[in-house]
Parts: sequence; structure tokens; C-alpha cells
Amino acid sequence: MTAAALTPDEIAKLPYRPCVGIMLVHADGRVFVGQRLDAPKLGTKNAWQMPQGGVDDGEDPREAALRELWEETGVTADLVDVEAELPDWLPYDLPHDIVPKIWKGRFRGQKQRWFLMRFKGQDSDVNIQTDHPEFSQWAWMSADQLVDNIVPFKREIYAKVVEGFRAHL
Repeated sequence: MTAAALTPDEIAKLPYRPCVGIMLVHADGRVFVGQRLDAPKLGTKNAWQMPQGGVDDGEDPREAALRELWEETGVTADLVDVEAELPDWLPYDLPHDIVPKIWKGRFRGQKQRWFLMRFKGQDSDVNIQTDHPEFSQWAWMSADQLVDNIVPFKREIYAKVVEGFRAHL
């Protein structure tokens, strides 16, 4: 059966993709967000998100978070302090019509381990024109605006992340 022909019951049986998420916090408390290049694939024109990405087999989630931060933003590990980590993996499901379009239909969504990193650099240290760009633009956004500006299927996760890291903001 092809991914395009997956039924809701078949999608529900798919695993979650292990992933890390990074809340990169500026000295003034605002949070880094990037506008996804693949927003049309997600069925939206507006798809802001914090840096995130898959965990390789055998990779430590903290190391994966530092790697993903660099791969997506050009920010190196020496420009951040890892201040906090949420204790649990947070899963989210993709909308069913998106499942066949992402990761070749092998995952129902992602389970994410979130890290809060304090940015010690300058805006000029951010470079989204990486080897494999994921963002078309980036901005610093207040944590209170974050959830409303994220693609709808990730809003519940983002609300949990903001609440989980509230003491650090």
C-alpha cells in the first residue's frame, strides 16, 4: 500500500519520528522562529516554528538539539547555554492529508524532546542560508505570540513548551 492510500486506522498504527525542538531565547526574552520554506506542502502560507529536527539512531537528544540548531540557524554551540530540558517526549500527530507528503509516509507525527537554549550571540550570528535551508526568514517573537503564529497542528505542543519553560522566559 502506498502512503497516499493510507487509511486513518493505518496512520494511527504508524510510529512517531523521534525529534528534538529548540526554544532559542534572546537576552530580552523573545524566542527565535523561522518561516518554513515548505509551508505550501503543509497547506498554509504561514508556517512559523522553532528549530527542530530528527534524532539520528544512537544520538543523544541534547547533542541532536545542538546539531539541529546549527544546521537550521548557523548558531554554534558556543553561542548558547542549554538552560533547561522538558522531562518528557511530547508527541503530535500530523493532519492525515500531510502524512503521505512528509517522511515518505512512514510516521504519523513526531515525538519531541524540547530544550531551552539562551542565545549569547548577536543577530549577525544567525544564518538561515545553511547547506540545507529550512527557513525563508526568521524573527524574534514574544513567547506570548508564539502559539498563535504556529501551524495549527503544532499549537498544543507549543503551548506545552511555553508553559514548561515559562520560568526561564
